[in-house]
This record gives sequence, structure tokens and C-alpha cells, in this order.
Amino acid sequence: MRIIPNNAALGARVEDIDLATPLSTKDRRDVLRALGRHGVLCFPGQDLDAPQLSAFGSGFGMLEVNVANLFHSPGHPEVMILSNRKDAEGKPAGLNDAGQGWHTDMSYSTEIALANVLHAREVPQRDGRPLGDTQFRNMHAAYDDLPAEVVARLEGRVAIHDFEKFWDVMRQRPGSIRGPLTPAQRAKKPPVAQPIFRTHPITGRRVLYCNPGYAMHIEGLERSESDALLEYLFQHQAQPKYLHSHAWTPGDLLMWDNIGTTHNAVADYAADEPRTILRVQVMATLDYAALAA
Repeated sequence: MRIIPNNAALGARVEDIDLATPLSTKDRRDVLRALGRHGVLCFPGQDLDAPQLSAFGSGFGMLEVNVANLFHSPGHPEVMILSNRKDAEGKPAGLNDAGQGWHTDMSYSTEIALANVLHAREVPQRDGRPLGDTQFRNMHAAYDDLPAEVVARLEGRVAIHDFEKFWDVMRQRPGSIRGPLTPAQRAKKPPVAQPIFRTHPITGRRVLYCNPGYAMHIEGLERSESDALLEYLFQHQAQPKYLHSHAWTPGDLLMWDNIGTTHNAVADYAADEPRTILRVQVMATLDYAALAA
């Protein structure tokens, strides 16, 4: 296995490994270390079915079953289908608007996620250029660059994150097939408090854990001060120096750190430009410092 850094804000390519076969203990350790160091890992040229993708992801922690549970591979509710295709009856074959807006998956949950793992089956292209990039921001670096007075003001504070905030933004987009959350879905994901700064479980460093997709307000502050500080944090992390954009190729398996990054799916392709991706999400359920040691 060769790990080749992008020499950019984030990212590395991982070559000479077949993820359809189980990882050795050493390879799993090396992948975890690289995930902490580089934030986004691309394993090109992979060919995994849903059970194999599930097996790879579960080697790093328990896999989430999405609260909406709209589209998943048969027999594998933990493997979500992201697609703008329609089936023979004209019904959507997958979730067509996943991740379109800056956010961190599962920050709306008491149990947070370690990583997302996406495997590209179809990638839209136009004029020879791939569409539907996934963008990332480096939250290790964003924390490191915060002014000392901002860190002091926010040290020990929490922000309230709400699943419904991002869901409702997605519902308003043209072509969305999302309905309102049901009372049962809402009850499963009530608003939760998350520390604005947290220690990363692999690197042991501090990260800025506050994203515009789900963060609503800072607990214990007047709303005007909370709004101003959140806007500052969101603008701070939006600086180009923290950005990495991944241009997909069919066969790519992309694994990214859901604690040390935020991400956004670029919706620059049309309904007749097919995109199909399989996805699993790894919850932070293991002792990653020990596994990466």
C-alpha cells in the first residue's frame, strides 16, 4: 500500500491495495493514521459491491443506518444509494441531493461519526470534465489559525446542532424529493449540544467542530452574540487555504474524516447526466488512538 499526499490543504491517494479483501491489522492502522494526517483518502480503481463496502467500513466502527432511510442496497440498510437515476417505473433510484451544502455528518447526533466512505459507480461528465466534485475544509488548520481571543471566548462552550435545519434547506431546493420529517424521525434526532472545540480521536489535536449545516446557536450566549460568533466561525473556515476539492473518477473509493473536516457536494450536473455512488458512514465507536498507535 502506497500513500501519496496531495501536497494541498487536505488529501492523499492510497494505491496498490484491493479493498474488496479484508484489511490486515497493519493496513487498517496505516489507513487510520493517514486519515488523521490527510483528512481525505482516495483509493482509486476499486470495484466493491454493497456487502464488500459494508465490510470495509465496519472495520473502522459501527455503521450508521440513516434516520430517513430513503434508499439503500437490498439487504443492506447501512449502504445508502446516492443517485439521480430513476428505475423502470420512473421512481427515484437513490437520494439525488445528498450533502449539498457545507456540513459535518452526524454533528446533529450525540453519537458522532468518524468517517464517510463513498464508492463511485457512475460519475457525470461534460466536455470531458467530471462533474459533482466533493469539497472539503480542514478543521484542524481552521482551529490552529483562530485568534487567541476567539478561542478564549469559546473555550468550553457548546453549540446546538439540529438535523432538521439541513433537511429543511435541502427540501427547498428544486427537484427535491424530501418530505417533511415525520414525528418519529424527528423524535429520533432531537437537537443536541456539541463542543465547539474538540480533541480529535486519532491525532489528539484540537479541531473546530462547528459547521453551518447543523449549528443553530451557542448555548449560554445572547442570540445576537451567538449569531455573530457563528458567522465569524463559518466565514473563518471558508477561507480558500483550507479547501480541497475531489474530482471523481468511476471506481474511486473516498474515505474522509468527519471530525476534522466539513464537506459539500457540488450539484453542477443535470438529471440526464447520471451519478451513482454507494455510501456507508462509520460511527466513532472504537478507541482510535490505540488502533492507530
